[in-house]
Amino acid sequence: MRTIDAFNHFFPKLYYEALLETPAGNKDLGKRVRGIPALSDLDLRLRLVESFDDYSQVLSHGLPPMERLWGPDKSPEMAKIANDGLGEIAQKHPKHFAGWSALLPMNAPEAAAREAERALNNGANAVQLATNANGVPLDAPQFLPIFEVIAKSGKPILLHPARTREMPDYPTEKVSKYEICSVLGWPYETAVTLARLVFSKIMDQYPDLKVIAHHLGGVIPYLEGRVGHSFDQMGVRTSDEDYESLRKSLKKRPYDYFKEFYGDTAVEGARAATVCGLDFFGADHVLFASDCPFDKEKGPGYIRDTIKVLASIPLSNAEREKICWRNAVTLFGLSN
Repeated sequence: MRTIDAFNHFFPKLYYEALLETPAGNKDLGKRVRGIPALSDLDLRLRLVESFDDYSQVLSHGLPPMERLWGPDKSPEMAKIANDGLGEIAQKHPKHFAGWSALLPMNAPEAAAREAERALNNGANAVQLATNANGVPLDAPQFLPIFEVIAKSGKPILLHPARTREMPDYPTEKVSKYEICSVLGWPYETAVTLARLVFSKIMDQYPDLKVIAHHLGGVIPYLEGRVGHSFDQMGVRTSDEDYESLRKSLKKRPYDYFKEFYGDTAVEGARAATVCGLDFFGADHVLFASDCPFDKEKGPGYIRDTIKVLASIPLSNAEREKICWRNAVTLFGLSN
């Protein structure tokens, strides 16, 4: 079975070197990325891809979002360096890398819209957005031009969670403890961002916008009942805002918007989570993804485990092809 990995991470050389020179790169971030060679070593990454049969990747940059690394005076320049670097790698190695996604300087929204247009015109197959921009939600008005550019391009958004330690789990504390912010907070924040796209009416304004939510939509599939029945009653718990009128003004039932998002299979090789996500989104709205190279083996583990899990799930050949590669070809505009 052909496999296109829709969501995995790599740093091109110039961007990686600049990242390591930032204050964050000299602390925990630098410690982590240096400890995962396949995140920046192209020769190693090529060998990793070749170790799997009929397998290729659509490359995306790694975290953190660039607005955490540079101010708005520097981030637009770094976005160009990052995107041109990833585009060049995909162009030189089309057998290994079927495509690539762009990242944007979200702390400079006007420049971000221009960079989205430039990168998409230069071959980017998607745009990767974090679930917040230095704490600002994606439905903030200054980001609307970015959504307009992406929607017009016909290419999808790759939505990556980005909750940090500075977003505490309780209001009495200053930071999130025990790495809860990422382990549990990322799936939650993914769901929050999808909800904000729905209730801000961004999805009504851009009905053809395609959003691929990393990690199989976060907690949305597991909370299907609440997403359906509770949002059907939105407004009954709130008296200071008229959420009932907002709900009735939407073009669709809230639940239907969530069903129209896309998810990927990057759930660390967990079978139950994969089954749950597939059942919610359906084979037409799920793409193979591994989150390579963030497994304990620093490269092959999540790829191998995800392939194994999908092989264990009863699917028709047509469904399996859609998940493993056909949906990626369609959404990213790849060659067949």
